[in-house]
Amino acid sequence: MQVKQLEQGTFLSQSKYCFDLLKKFEIENCKEVAPPTATNCCMDLDEVGQQVDSTKYRGLIGFLLYLTSSRSYIQFNVCLCERLQSNPKESHYKTTKRILKYMKGAINVGLWYLGNSKISLNGFSYSDYAR
Repeated sequence: MQVKQLEQGTFLSQSKYCFDLLKKFEIENCKEVAPPTATNCCMDLDEVGQQVDSTKYRGLIGFLLYLTSSRSYIQFNVCLCERLQSNPKESHYKTTKRILKYMKGAINVGLWYLGNSKISLNGFSYSDYAR
């Protein structure tokens, strides 16, 4: 997580992590795509599709889940892909790579917290170790 503190506020982003992820999967020079949505792809079991390396697929899902900490708008799509980790096919892998291609266009997106806002942080915990 990258943190930039300015007089106006604080900016949190994961742009370096996202860029490193694009490099790792060798798609840093890809075209940007529209936001990944569940309506343009079929996320079923794909019984007849070609099998892919499940370790690589699970690794990609793990990297994408870490990205959802500052980019909650991709969480639904990542969780759709996550459901199919036990038997990933080529179509599922292409869908996860599409999420990465979308991230190329949104690499500098982050969370902006204004410095003069009155933010109150409340923490709650329910832990009953006696039972």
